[in-house]
Amino acid sequence: MPIRVMLVDDQVLLRTGFKMVLTAQPDMEVVAEAGDGAEALDVLRSTAVDVVLMDVRMPRLDGVEATSRICRDGQGGPGQPKVLILTTFDLDEYAFSGLRAGAAGFLLKDVPPDELLGAIRAVHSGDAVVAPSTTRRLLDRFMTLLPAPDENAHPELDQLTDREREVLLLIAQGQSNGEIAASLFVSEATVKTHVGRILAKLGLRDRVQAVVLAYETGLVRAGGR
Repeated sequence: MPIRVMLVDDQVLLRTGFKMVLTAQPDMEVVAEAGDGAEALDVLRSTAVDVVLMDVRMPRLDGVEATSRICRDGQGGPGQPKVLILTTFDLDEYAFSGLRAGAAGFLLKDVPPDELLGAIRAVHSGDAVVAPSTTRRLLDRFMTLLPAPDENAHPELDQLTDREREVLLLIAQGQSNGEIAASLFVSEATVKTHVGRILAKLGLRDRVQAVVLAYETGLVRAGGR
């Protein structure tokens, strides 16, 4: 079955460009479009979608709030879709807010077609699109938007073993599974097991949210410290 994609952007020309790229792929299908977040939520109630490409700056209901309602409040309808935030080149605070709202990652609006297609496929398969190191740089830049670190606000961290906390810290520092395996002298399969347990225990969807949580709790600070 093709990956069912929804395009949400108030710029018709941009949606048209993305649609041309996606519909040329044998494994993708653009099943819906919307000009703002409110329209997107309406459409999602009656249309099955796998991946939403979501702009952030839109009238009526912006992409961050729409993403929050889809990812946190379950307003994405049956088979909740994954959301990819579309942002400008300077990685503004909207992309940061979108990640906190539950987006699986973010893309630049001028992303090359191959990267766009790869990102959609990655999200559909359950991976996060943005590398942890990219997420960390984004959070480093917008640390002032985060609340003061408070580990007590997340008592679920107490469920983690010492090794799982160590792995979470390395994830937040931008290390891949392979790099974490080398750092801890374990197999990459073992790291994947730890990552899965961390996400399950903390109720997180992906590594991106793990990085955000690490910042929110003060486990890692600006600059990766």
